[in-house]
Amino acid sequence: MLDDLDRALTHALHIDGRVPFSKLADVLGTSAQTVTRRYQRMRAEAGLRVIGLPAPNLDGYQQWIVRLTAGAASAQDIAHALARRPDTSWVQLTSGGTEISAIVRALPGADQPHSLLLRDIPRTASVTAVSAHCILHMYLGGPTTWHGRTAALTEDQIAALSPPAPTGPGVDLGPGEQRLLAVLLHDGRAGYAALAEATGWSQSTVARRLAELRSGGAVFFDVDLDAELPGGQTKVMLWMSVPPAQADQVGRTLAQHGELAVVAATTGPTNLLATALCPSPQALHEYLVHRLALPAITRIETSPVLRTVKQAGPAPHRAVF
Repeated sequence: MLDDLDRALTHALHIDGRVPFSKLADVLGTSAQTVTRRYQRMRAEAGLRVIGLPAPNLDGYQQWIVRLTAGAASAQDIAHALARRPDTSWVQLTSGGTEISAIVRALPGADQPHSLLLRDIPRTASVTAVSAHCILHMYLGGPTTWHGRTAALTEDQIAALSPPAPTGPGVDLGPGEQRLLAVLLHDGRAGYAALAEATGWSQSTVARRLAELRSGGAVFFDVDLDAELPGGQTKVMLWMSVPPAQADQVGRTLAQHGELAVVAATTGPTNLLATALCPSPQALHEYLVHRLALPAITRIETSPVLRTVKQAGPAPHRAVF
């Protein structure tokens, strides 16, 4: 269970994952020692991690959501194998434990999604069905997050913690920047010494380049947390069909719904994807039949999430695929 300070700290790290503990303490009205101690405790007991990720709108960056169907005896093994890949996130067992969903990332110039779909998965005989949907646009998710994790701070506290909005020009990710991101993917709060060692740059160069990546909107910081926050005990993926002319309006409307953690436009037979977090099956039913029942949505498929094997951050072992 998370107390008020835990929730405030989680909210603050969603706003700025690299904010100094001294500033966090000032804004939260406590001591730096207390904030540091609470952060370390949540890392150990609740799986709290700050993670640096490429922004979804980065030129050349692709995200695919892959849906696999496998036999009940092998689905968990396949999910764990996918979770150990460095290019996956949000690996989940859904729909009775025989369906697996996963996000596959590819930085500019990489071919991981294609190799996964064309070479690695077909080698797995127990996979009986595969579909892949390119994520075209994120309405909610990525740099924005579930409203249930961003309701602990006041407007003044949010303003005090918010970094400047990205204003700089787009930036390219060279080999040094990709090495930088590889470290931030494991620890978004990694110090400049560790980042300098990974990139071969000086600490001053690392600080300047990271500031440029942030000001250019090329990187954002997310938060992994194992503990459930109030309101998210029932989790489902929603695959929706909407006429293309109305998809943008529906996507923007859904992004304002407090029950949703992700809203994205995708390719495929359904063109909007959302993840709903509700406190109970009854609350989910109320949401589906009252709030989500928009005239423009012509079809909805619900996939209950039974287990999240991997969140945004990496798993500790390498893949067997």
